Amino acid sequence: MLTFPAWKIGLVITICLAGFFTALPNFFSEQQLARFPAILPTQQVSLGLDLQGGSHMLLEVDMEGVIAERLEILLDEVRSILRQNRIRYTGLSIKDGAIVFQTRGEVAPGHVVDILDELSQPIVSGLSVVPSRDVDIDDLGGGAFQLSLTPEGIQERRQQALAQSIEVIRRRVDEMGTREPSIQSQGGERILVQVPGLQDPAELRDMLNTKARLTFHLVDENISPIDIQRGRIPPGWKVLPQVDMGVPIVVQRRPMVSGENVKDARPGFDQNGLPAVIISFDITGARKFGEATRRNVLRLFAIVLDDEVISAPRIQEPILGGTAQITGSFTVETANNLSILLRAGALPAELTVLEERTVGPDLGADSVAAGKMAALIGMAAVLVFIILSYGWFGVAANVALIINIMIIFGTLSVIQATLTLPGIAGIVLTVGMAVDANVLVFERIREEVRIGRSPLQAVEKGYSHALPTILDANITTLIAAVILFQFGSGPVKGFAVTLAIGIITSVFTAVTVTRLMIATTLRRRRPTSLRL
Repeated sequence: MLTFPAWKIGLVITICLAGFFTALPNFFSEQQLARFPAILPTQQVSLGLDLQGGSHMLLEVDMEGVIAERLEILLDEVRSILRQNRIRYTGLSIKDGAIVFQTRGEVAPGHVVDILDELSQPIVSGLSVVPSRDVDIDDLGGGAFQLSLTPEGIQERRQQALAQSIEVIRRRVDEMGTREPSIQSQGGERILVQVPGLQDPAELRDMLNTKARLTFHLVDENISPIDIQRGRIPPGWKVLPQVDMGVPIVVQRRPMVSGENVKDARPGFDQNGLPAVIISFDITGARKFGEATRRNVLRLFAIVLDDEVISAPRIQEPILGGTAQITGSFTVETANNLSILLRAGALPAELTVLEERTVGPDLGADSVAAGKMAALIGMAAVLVFIILSYGWFGVAANVALIINIMIIFGTLSVIQATLTLPGIAGIVLTVGMAVDANVLVFERIREEVRIGRSPLQAVEKGYSHALPTILDANITTLIAAVILFQFGSGPVKGFAVTLAIGIITSVFTAVTVTRLMIATTLRRRRPTSLRL
C-alpha cells in the first residue's frame, strides 16, 4: 500500500505538473498571455454571465407566422395537385385559417379527397405513430372543399419551430465566437439567450432578428411593370422587391433550390473585386441547381434573401460545380455577417425581443471578488485547522489540497467549462470533501497507532481500511452530480460540472498524492512513533 514504483511516482508528478501548468494562465491577463511561449497553455477558465457580465435576451417565436407559412406552402401544393390531375377549380385561397376552393365541372368529390389525401401526413411521436394527421380535408358539398390544419398538426409545427429556432440561434451565437452561451426554451413560445462577455446587445439582436432564408427562383421577364401594378400575376408566381433598386420583379413561387441545401458559405470577392458571398451546395442542392440552370440557360434567376431579391443574374451556362456566388451591395462586414447567417441556417419564424438587458462587467467583477474572498477565507481556515489537528500530516494534506484546486482549475480551463457562482460553490464544496477524505484516513491511522502498530504499519492499515469508505462516499456524490448535470440546466449544470471534477481530483489527491508524500517522508525518517 505504501510502495510506489518509479512509473507510478512519475505519473503522479506528471498529473500534478499538468494541473499546475494548465491552471497557470488564470493568474495572468490576456496581454500577458500573448507574450507566453508557444509551448505553454494559454486557455483560461470561461466565466459565466454572472461573473464576467454579458447580454441577456428573452425572445418570442412568431407561431402565427409559422402556421401562416405552412398554409401558404399547402396552398401551392393543392394548386399543383389539382392541375396535375386536370381538375378545374376556382376561388382557391386562404380564408379564416383554412384553404378553400370550388371545383368546376363534373368531378367526383371522393376523387378530389383521395388525390389531396397525400398532403396530410401522420404525426409521429417518439417511436410510435399517433393515429392523427396534420391536415383535415372536408367536402363541404356542392363542389366546395376545405383543407385545415388539425390541432395536433398545429402543435407539431409549433414544437418543431421552437426546437429549430433554438438550434439556429445556438449556431449563430457560436459563429460569433462567444463561449458557452446559455440558450433554453421558456414555455412553448419563448427562448432565453444569455451570452457571457458580449457587452453590445445590439449586435446580438441584429444577428437573431434576421431570418436568413435564402432561395433561388426563376424570373418571369414577360410580365410588364404595368401588369405588376394592376396585379396581373399568373398563378404560381409572386412579386418581390429588389434591394436598393425599388423595382419589383416577378419570380416563381416554388424555388429551384433553398438554403436548406447550402453546405457552406464564406465571404469573398467577385471578378470586380467587390465583396461577395460564395456558397457551396450539398449533393442534393448541387444536383437540383445544376439541373435547373441546365434547363433554363439565358433566363434570369433571382437570389432571394428574406423575400427581397439581392440580385437577378442571367444564366449564361449550366452551373454544375455545386457552388454559386451571391453579389450585391455588400460591404466586407455585411458579406461576413451573411455568411455566418447562411452557415447557421434560416430561422423558421420571426423572433420578437420581449426583454433585453446587459449585465455589466463591474457586477461580474464584484461577484468574482466576493467568490475569491469567500474561497480564500474558507481555505485558510481549513488549512490552519488541519495543521493544528494533525501536525505534519496536516501539512501534507494541505499541499495536496492546493494541488487539488490547481488541477480543478486546470481541468476547467482545458475543457472550457463555464464557471459561474454556483460553480464556485461546487469548488468550495469539493475542498471540504477533500479534507474529509484526509480526516478519515488520519483518524484511522490514529486508531492503528493506539493499538500498538508501527508507524509504517499504522499508515498502511489506515489507508487500506479508509479507502472503501472514501470511495463509497465520493461515488454516491458523483452519481448525484451526474444526475444534476443530466436533468439540470444553466447554473445547476455549472455546479454539477465543478462538483464532479472536484470529486475525482479530491479522491486522487487524498488517496494518492497525500499518501505518496507521507510514505516518502516515513521511509526517509524511519520514525519509531507517530504523534497524531
